[in-house]
Amino acid sequence: MKNNEADLLRVRHTGPLLKSDSARVLLRAFNPTTEQRSLQIIARICALPEEEVRSELARILREFSDRHRGLQAYWLRRFEQLKALLLTDSPVSEERKLLIGAYFTQEYALEGAALFNPSLVWHPDQSGVSPGSQRFVLSLRATGEGHISSIAFRTGIVDATNHITVEEATRFVTSPASVSYPPYERTLFERKLHEMDHRDDLVASVLSTLKEQFTLDELKTSVSLVQRQSRGILGSAPQLNSMLTLARANYVATFLPEQPLSERVLFPTSPTEINGIEDARFVAFRDDDGKTTYYATYTAYDGKVTMPQLLQTNDFLSFEMTTLNGPEIHNKGMALFPRRINGRYAMLSRQDNENIFLMCSDHLHFWYTKEVLLKPTYPWEYVQMGNCGSPIETDAGWLVLTHGVGPMRQYAIGAILLDKDDPSHVIGRLHEPLLTPLPQEREGYVPNVVYSCGAQLHHDELILPYAMSDSTSSFAVIPLTDILGAMKLT
Repeated sequence: MKNNEADLLRVRHTGPLLKSDSARVLLRAFNPTTEQRSLQIIARICALPEEEVRSELARILREFSDRHRGLQAYWLRRFEQLKALLLTDSPVSEERKLLIGAYFTQEYALEGAALFNPSLVWHPDQSGVSPGSQRFVLSLRATGEGHISSIAFRTGIVDATNHITVEEATRFVTSPASVSYPPYERTLFERKLHEMDHRDDLVASVLSTLKEQFTLDELKTSVSLVQRQSRGILGSAPQLNSMLTLARANYVATFLPEQPLSERVLFPTSPTEINGIEDARFVAFRDDDGKTTYYATYTAYDGKVTMPQLLQTNDFLSFEMTTLNGPEIHNKGMALFPRRINGRYAMLSRQDNENIFLMCSDHLHFWYTKEVLLKPTYPWEYVQMGNCGSPIETDAGWLVLTHGVGPMRQYAIGAILLDKDDPSHVIGRLHEPLLTPLPQEREGYVPNVVYSCGAQLHHDELILPYAMSDSTSSFAVIPLTDILGAMKLT
């Protein structure tokens, strides 16, 4: 960093350090490779005498009951999903149901590999907080076996002196109590299918049977009917299955109030997410009527294709996951502005793997236009640029944290300032990084990386949570006046 800018930027690396904990394990379905194997496993369990069933169940409970909440309830749900494979209609004891469920369940260390890419927003509940302090919600990308990512949470306090504490997470992690699929709007659903280039006669046949509002079960029935009618038509299955995939990408995950926030995990649920929910950028969005809704843009990954999606919640108990639509919805790194600007939604994005773009829209879920906002200009960002979370409103303008990639694929965090009324106008920019990896932060899952998905201002200082080398996360605190003073105004 140039001496004159280094003198202006007082970066305090305050901690605490958040490390992954492989002991926090999630219950997941275990599915053998074929249905025949499942049938054979169930047959073996059904052949056990009832006394052996009770003995084996007691052993498993001794070994696993203190590692999970609701373990037996989960096993019973797994049994219900598998009972069609039973060879007879003979009654099955409660103990045998539990044992069958246990054989088709596994543990998953959701943060066994890494806990990184944090995003910070102020908690909707500030009750009991000392004057001058604020409670926050910190979302993190938790990555485990197979590099599958999910969204985990922590809570904490930034006090009046900007000292940061993070509440210790509980031993447990839990899935949503329920996952539901709200009714779909046929007009919007059809528009998205057209954008995906799914507009043949088979798709039209399904749509023609649906009401203006329809459910997932109604869609399944219509697809099944058209599939039976279209047997022998080459390529019919992929087109029809894509309709179900699109529908399942829109769902609601709901937790129980007694599940602490650090126990709640948003694990991949839909086919579009099956290999990961990545890099959620949370923002407290203030609507024109004063209502605040928490949104997060995130990347859904199915193992081949990345798809930007949108999460919405009011209370961090119920999360609505929906697709983003329009020709400009692709690639990664989208971040929503925290309010409308001149009556329109605004969002930052990176469609071409290099530049930062600005998009505006009248509809939160549909995006049709973009313009280049920022290009790689300095050596530390020559490879690519992107945002590090949603813009932060200040008196001077919109503060946007950026990331740049330079030689040896080293990541650094920078900052720009946008005009409050016309965010397409860049009015300030750091020529040197705001944050680069410290020597002790360079080693990890992906070396030489610092990255953030969202910061906040508190008492005129930037509270910046950041990940180091895609492994662990920590915090830095930087005076806003230092950042603005170091910027080259345009």
